[in-house]
Amino acid sequence: MFHKVIFKGLLPYLAVWAGLFLFHNAWAALLGLHIAFVLIIIVSKPIASPKTLFKSGHLKWVLLNILLGGLSGLAVYFLRPFVGMSADFKSQIAQLGLTASTLPSFIAYFSLVNPLLEEYFWRVSLENDTKGFYVGDLLYAGYHAIILVQRVSLPVTILVVACLTFIGWFWRQVKREDGGTLAPVLGHMAADFSILMSVYLIVK
Repeated sequence: MFHKVIFKGLLPYLAVWAGLFLFHNAWAALLGLHIAFVLIIIVSKPIASPKTLFKSGHLKWVLLNILLGGLSGLAVYFLRPFVGMSADFKSQIAQLGLTASTLPSFIAYFSLVNPLLEEYFWRVSLENDTKGFYVGDLLYAGYHAIILVQRVSLPVTILVVACLTFIGWFWRQVKREDGGTLAPVLGHMAADFSILMSVYLIVK
């Protein structure tokens, strides 16, 4: 089981790396990531229906996750002077095809589609009900380092991966307690939207 999880988890890394470092395009990285998710899901045939993405047993989990997700973007925006952000961050983002004019469509797709695919892949397809640490939590967090490298300082990159590992663990627990994945999905949407809006305001 451990080896299967590692194998499934590595294809998304390859897709993101290829999009950013071979094609130098954020859309290529994102769409490659999503194609990787879909292919693995088709092959692995998860038992749980995609309907679980829209299922929640407790409103409190939904509201809590939306709140926490929304705070992510605020943290990115207001803490940016302290994260060792690259001096040419704006040009680095532009080289990936993301500018003030192109970011809105990217933000819309990323915020609406990415959370659905990520949550179904990481929390459903690679499902594990353990209350302790699970290697899938680290795999979920780790590929974000590919996105952050050379854009923020190494200590901050490590800290973000550590925080995302905890978030991956937390969202698994929410799914287990809540009986559905709607709360993590909406929390993920709020996080993606608020973080990318912070990036938009930074590069605008």
